[in-house]
Amino acid sequence: MTYENTNKNSSLWRRSRDFLRMALSDNENDFTTGPITRALGLLAIPMMLEMSMEAIFAVVDIAFVSMLGTNAIAAVGLTEALVTVLYAIAIGLGMGVTAMISRRIGAQDSTAAANVMGQSVWVGAALSLVIGVFGYTYAADLLAMMGASSEVIAEGTGFAAVLLGGNASILFLFLLTAGFRGTGDAPVALRALVLANGLNIVLDPCFIFGLGPFPELGVTGAAVATTIGRSAGVAYLFYYLFAGNGRLKFKLHNLRISGQLIRRMISISLGGIGQFLISTSSWIVVMRIVALYGSAPIAAYTIALRMMEFVFLPAWGLGNAAATLVGQNLGANRPDRAEKSVWRAARYNTIFMTVLGAGFVIFAPQIVGLFADDAEILRYGTSCLRILGFGYPIYAVGMIVIQAINGAGDTRMPSLLNFICFWIVQIPLAYWLATEINLGPNGVFVAIVVAESILTVLAVLLFRRGDWKRMEI
Repeated sequence: MTYENTNKNSSLWRRSRDFLRMALSDNENDFTTGPITRALGLLAIPMMLEMSMEAIFAVVDIAFVSMLGTNAIAAVGLTEALVTVLYAIAIGLGMGVTAMISRRIGAQDSTAAANVMGQSVWVGAALSLVIGVFGYTYAADLLAMMGASSEVIAEGTGFAAVLLGGNASILFLFLLTAGFRGTGDAPVALRALVLANGLNIVLDPCFIFGLGPFPELGVTGAAVATTIGRSAGVAYLFYYLFAGNGRLKFKLHNLRISGQLIRRMISISLGGIGQFLISTSSWIVVMRIVALYGSAPIAAYTIALRMMEFVFLPAWGLGNAAATLVGQNLGANRPDRAEKSVWRAARYNTIFMTVLGAGFVIFAPQIVGLFADDAEILRYGTSCLRILGFGYPIYAVGMIVIQAINGAGDTRMPSLLNFICFWIVQIPLAYWLATEINLGPNGVFVAIVVAESILTVLAVLLFRRGDWKRMEI
């Protein structure tokens, strides 16, 4: 290698290292000016890492719980299917918060952005109280509704009660990180998730197996550890918020209740909540169809979904970056730059998900084998990873485009698309392929690929119409 090449490589490494350091630290970059790739990178790196932290939560829990047996895995899987409804509410609200805050930051109105964050705190507090009381009280009944056996209910009720009762840690983690993403302060959200995950990784085996002075709580211990970890992350976010750091100069007066802002936030968020309630409730029905074939397919499906989160959540982080760029650039009256940002993000996401999807197809048996040695679980889990993996390239585009439309404040049209693809197409097709064509759980996995592919095509057609550029929020 020549001296010139060595020097170029060294310079490239130095620039990459400096860029990574900038992306992971607090900065005052204006994302409505300059190269789009640079703006996308500065936002996407911490957001993708943040979503990876969310994926680690799920995988760490299932890694330890898998040591307790099939019923414990099934309990976690069924509870997570229920918690996805909570995620739907949190993500839907987060969409409204991100869209409203990013638009105001793009318009250089940080006070208005802080007022939006203040209203989100009150909305989150009210919702978490209602959900917590209901979920803790009816945990066993909710598991029974999901088709859990008596053994799974006995083992998993504590897990469900703690996770649902402590839902404030989930709700506020989503709401506050959505707000910071909207401002462009993505590293703040990442640091909160790193803290939460670190505690979860340490506390999970302690509470599950009763290490040292900790009580042995079994599968319930996983929920206790996760709730403590998430709560610590929320505490850090509130500390940073009230310290008035970053782009959001938050003060106590920003907590003054504004009925007009809350109504506007709920109006925008309802589409997002509906969008994810439609998609996640369809996943619950899909899980119910899988449950027709016993605990082994449920356990396999749960393991496969947890591993898929390693791909989907980082990719979702890239979509979050695109949504923030859309909101801020629309606020700065630069719709063309917003559109270019979306197509750039879609290109990068397609490359990312295609590579990882190929890895899942090739190494599916080895991946599932890390979590279970039961022959049935291995068989169903391998099929699930391989079938769903073939659809990754097309999911990649749809994921970015849908989030971009949401980032503009148009959450209603994606809700309609979700209803068509998941309830009109996916659920009937899954049941028909599984029971009438006798494909069993594999028919369910095929139906998921078909529905997601149709969703991508419809989302791209909607995005090209350009109505999202004229949304007023």
